[in-house]
Amino acid sequence: MDGGPTLTLRYPWDTPPEPGKAIEIAEGVLWMRLPLPMKLDHVNVYALDDGDGWTVIDTGFDTGKSRDIWGALLSGPLAGKPVRRVVVTHHHPDHIGLAGWFQTEHGAELVTTRTAWLFARMLTLDVQTAMPEETRAYYQGAGMDPELLAERIAERPFNYSDMVAPMPLGFTRVQQGDVIRMGGRDWDVHMGNGHAPEHATFWSRDDNLVISGDQILSSISPNIGVYATEPQADPLADWLEACERLSHLARPEQIALGGHKLPFVGLPLRMRQLIENHHSGLRRLLDYLDTPKSASACFAPLFKRTIGKGEYGLALVEAVAHVNHLYHTGQVTRTRGEDGAWLYQRRE
Repeated sequence: MDGGPTLTLRYPWDTPPEPGKAIEIAEGVLWMRLPLPMKLDHVNVYALDDGDGWTVIDTGFDTGKSRDIWGALLSGPLAGKPVRRVVVTHHHPDHIGLAGWFQTEHGAELVTTRTAWLFARMLTLDVQTAMPEETRAYYQGAGMDPELLAERIAERPFNYSDMVAPMPLGFTRVQQGDVIRMGGRDWDVHMGNGHAPEHATFWSRDDNLVISGDQILSSISPNIGVYATEPQADPLADWLEACERLSHLARPEQIALGGHKLPFVGLPLRMRQLIENHHSGLRRLLDYLDTPKSASACFAPLFKRTIGKGEYGLALVEAVAHVNHLYHTGQVTRTRGEDGAWLYQRRE
């Protein structure tokens, strides 16, 4: 193995910060947490001291509770200095939810990738009062349980704007190969993909810090899903390519600051684990597809645990990502079942 002396993952901090509190990761770098109303019940955010103000990395959902916690952070650990810049790693609501609020209420500059800003701006403006026909067709094609599909059709859909503040016009783009100065350090910008398109990660030139967002997490695998917006997508190929590319930057002594769970040391090992976990999942799935099966019938070989109702949606979109990958790489065929679901079978 080529991971150097770090053969296990190490967690320098075993307890996360309390709401409204911060832990100093390194000089001028604070780790904070905001709650999420779901099974993954938190998101990590960071603040970097720029001297006359702060750069905040990611923001949490736009909820009253999140705004209150930010108020406590601004007056407490951030010592009343202004947030002059918000850097968003990717467009998911738990990361960009309050970016627009920071822009309008605090006069902060928004820095993110063009794809993240375009997705966020588009989705905040796309408010649905009923499930779109394209979403229904996507779920049916994935083989969603009919009772669950009927429930979802009857409900008001989740809208991105439920958790994301309005996005004003104007942002500053960051892209692959850029160098950005934050917290008294120069950071190389490298793009991830798969979990979210054009997901920014930041690699310090001056010490061992890496801001990995949700591209690289310590104890869970990032969700890699296919959605009705692009039902034929192969995000797993994108994610594997990005992780193989980023793994060349990983060093055993780096501290990875992820969007969830705990910061950790052991980046080369963790990246090998994440990549191999998906390759082994694909091998199990290919063995399982000896007879035609829908994506919704593929939870067992992929997750190796019971999927509850609260996890069903994320599990389904990830199962579609894996069968799509096998289909695009020519390892399975697919046909439409009588119920409209795509059925995948290993190519002999």
